[in-house]
Amino acid sequence: MKKKFAFAGIAAAAAIATSAAAENWDMPMAYADSNFHSQNGKKFAEAVGICTGGELTITVHAGGSLFKGNEIKRAVQTGQAKIGERLLSAHANENPLYGIDSVPFLATSYAASESLWNAAKDAMAEAMDAEGLVLLYSAPWPPQGIYFNQPINSVADMDGIKFRAYNVATSKLAELAGMLPVQIEAADLTQALATGVASAFVSSGSTGYDRKVWEHLSHFYDTQAWLPRNYVFANKKAFEALDDNKRNCLKSASILAQIAATARSEQLAGWYLTELAANGMSVQPPSEQLAADLAEIGQVMAAEWSDSAGEAGMAIVDSFKMSQ
Repeated sequence: MKKKFAFAGIAAAAAIATSAAAENWDMPMAYADSNFHSQNGKKFAEAVGICTGGELTITVHAGGSLFKGNEIKRAVQTGQAKIGERLLSAHANENPLYGIDSVPFLATSYAASESLWNAAKDAMAEAMDAEGLVLLYSAPWPPQGIYFNQPINSVADMDGIKFRAYNVATSKLAELAGMLPVQIEAADLTQALATGVASAFVSSGSTGYDRKVWEHLSHFYDTQAWLPRNYVFANKKAFEALDDNKRNCLKSASILAQIAATARSEQLAGWYLTELAANGMSVQPPSEQLAADLAEIGQVMAAEWSDSAGEAGMAIVDSFKMSQ
């Protein structure tokens, strides 16, 4: 009997020790649970849990359910969440380097996006480190097009349209095209379209599909303006407090997550556009005039970004161009 109690005591002590060593990190994400970025985040979290033997678990909160998109970066910086995902170009007003992936017509394909990422990632990691963050991985959205509720043949046709903006680049695009930019997070997009707060926006086919925008808008112009990227990052103090095994598991899972999300994004890019058309939207390339107008706007925006980003930004662009 005494032996049984002894073994029971040892087992209980082991369970308490394991429980004390285990950690759970909340991971806020801004996009719908069905979105490929969110689904990839869940697989990343699962991989971390398996690799650490359950000693580090990550709970994903998609759709802005824990923190809204514009709150996620700050929440991770302050330790309210230990890890999170954000469209970093939404914070280009804090640091122009964060907007490198949204310079119009700089990188317009998956191969170019990967080259731009390789040129920028060290500077991006350094910038985030200075803000108490650890960059883990990044993955692109499909190429960006523009949604409207009417035919658009030139920039002149955009005058006065209320345009959903999500970063500095999209706000500037709206202004240069004569539209009225309205800052709206992804989680609030459907309501904004339904209530007329916005009637146009630039995004990928993914967002249009996830939000069923065919219920409110009629046209999608496949401009392939840029491929913005989502970034997953951790609180630096929390990351450094982990033991070597947990940190290595996070790094290994991040490598796999970036590869998987990038492949999935490219795989789905054409499918999303097919689905938009299947649900009644007019999906087409821009007219020659519209393409020319947008290219002119893109040149203005690229020059302005270069001025704001300075030598650090130009070094990234030069490195990227040399790789092409």
